[in-house]
Amino acid sequence: MARAKKEELSSVDWLLYERTAREEGYTLVCGVDEAGRGPLAGPVFAAAVILPPDTIIEGVNDSKKLSEKKREALFDVIREKALAYGIAAADHSEIDDINILNATYLAMRRAVEMLEPAPDLIIVDGNRLPPDLPAEGRTLVKGDALCHSIACASILAKVSRDRFMLAMAEKYPQYQFEKHKGYGTAAHIAALREHGVCPIHRRSFLRKIEGIPQ
Repeated sequence: MARAKKEELSSVDWLLYERTAREEGYTLVCGVDEAGRGPLAGPVFAAAVILPPDTIIEGVNDSKKLSEKKREALFDVIREKALAYGIAAADHSEIDDINILNATYLAMRRAVEMLEPAPDLIIVDGNRLPPDLPAEGRTLVKGDALCHSIACASILAKVSRDRFMLAMAEKYPQYQFEKHKGYGTAAHIAALREHGVCPIHRRSFLRKIEGIPQ
């Protein structure tokens, strides 16, 4: 099984989309991904990464396919080797105010706007492009498993959000955020029913769950 996964990973042309863009005349190609759209608590994070041409960082893959230990190890390597990177978030109150889709777009724009130098092409994981990006944008479905800069962004976003939720676990220990990172597990919902909401819960996500004191 491990060998099959390794062969599958090695068969991916990780630089296809960046290389194709450069052949089209773009010079600074940025990959963007998010983490944390589904949880009941905490921010949604996004990251944007520009890699130097022809750079592959060994071990990088879609963050969902990597262990927490591996993601943590790659976090600093990606930041070191990137030509530029940005990590940003939209918090629980912004999610409640403008909905999770628009909050995700907001986090992505914030991450891209942090980049120096600025990109001239932005490739976003998924099938929806955030409005008002500061450069031309494209979408790529399953981009975190196909495009190296998006895969790097997925790791930066995931690790950053997980670290945030670990800090919140110390502040609100009754919810055990260190175990589920805010996702709607049975244990998390049970804690919500017992303790009610805390300041970082997304109240708009909890309306359909019965028995939660507001």
